[in-house]
Amino acid sequence: MHKKWTVGPESVRMIELGHPWIIADNFTKSWPAGNPGDLVELSDEKGRFLATALLDPGERIVARVLARERMALDRAWLTKHLGRAIEMRQVHAGLGGTDAFRLVNGEGDNLPGLTVDRYGEYLLLQLYCSGWQNHLQLVAKVLQDLLHPIGIYAKARPQKTRALEAMGNTKKYGRLITGAPGPQPMQVRENGLNFLVNLEEGLNTGLFLDQRGNRRDLMARARGKRLLNLFAHTAAFSVAAVAAGAKEVTSVDASPAYTEWGKANFGANRLNPKRHEFIVGDCLAVMRELASQGKSYDIILMAAPSFSTTSSSRFTTRGGTADLVAAALPLLQAGGLFIASSNHQKVDVADYLKELRRGALLAGSGLQVISLAGQPEDFPYPVTFPEGRYLKYAVCVKTTV
Repeated sequence: MHKKWTVGPESVRMIELGHPWIIADNFTKSWPAGNPGDLVELSDEKGRFLATALLDPGERIVARVLARERMALDRAWLTKHLGRAIEMRQVHAGLGGTDAFRLVNGEGDNLPGLTVDRYGEYLLLQLYCSGWQNHLQLVAKVLQDLLHPIGIYAKARPQKTRALEAMGNTKKYGRLITGAPGPQPMQVRENGLNFLVNLEEGLNTGLFLDQRGNRRDLMARARGKRLLNLFAHTAAFSVAAVAAGAKEVTSVDASPAYTEWGKANFGANRLNPKRHEFIVGDCLAVMRELASQGKSYDIILMAAPSFSTTSSSRFTTRGGTADLVAAALPLLQAGGLFIASSNHQKVDVADYLKELRRGALLAGSGLQVISLAGQPEDFPYPVTFPEGRYLKYAVCVKTTV
């Protein structure tokens, strides 16, 4: 049964602009008690209906708008919206040589708080708000009817994920909710290459699907080059570079587990990891050591997480990017490529470029941006939701000041 819940002038304005989030404020504090997953009708102070939203009480985002009309979250509604998302990928996403990609991108597909990723013959649902939990089985049934996967996994995103992700957490956050279990790890394809993923353990699967287009871009630039891959994670960028003919690749990550995973990804593509260097350590400390050895590279890639912690340092995008850039540029040949990427939603493109500028000035170098990309076509975002354009991937040429 629908309820009418009043929102204040700021929320009214955001709804009318098409933004899907209702942020907790003095108006939402006076809402009647409700449960996560309740469907509520939002109205202004005059009682005018505004939207139907999914409730997530107690959170900063206290509700998410599903539609600007009255609706039921039932099989028919979900079939229409999930079907539309799937069709968009079939038409626009350019998925040749790829069976691992995003099918539903939350707010970008008018299903805020819910993502669905395809990994071969399996699906992974991720819940970014507890409001979807009560509707999970219905979502799975509709996806089963539309796509007939072997199995569907679900993963809830816990609070304080940054600290958990920093060192490759191995707790089982994913669970099979329907169908048959898949091998863990399982092998998937991206841009014609093989990668190992795990749909059960850890907060991420081992392959960041939103970097697919950027890995393809690196492949076009890497032949014959020496690459330093910082924050290498499971070395997906390194695999792409070596497969494309890179002469020498050095992969640096603080996690021994991710480093071993990276070597396994090399093996999955019949690439010999022993021909390339893997270093476990804090990236800043490793760069100082590489500089003392007189090392230099043609390409340096820095896809830092928004937050990381090691025994010797703490990194945040807003506070540490410039220092990393300053440490990296002396290792880069003049005219070489410096590629910097961040998925930090709260740092926009302009602010990120300012961090790159600060780092270049500290290093006494120039950076000439030749390409600025984001996430691929299967990660759409509405123009009414600027938070959806979170991924930044800047390809720069090192110049003299």
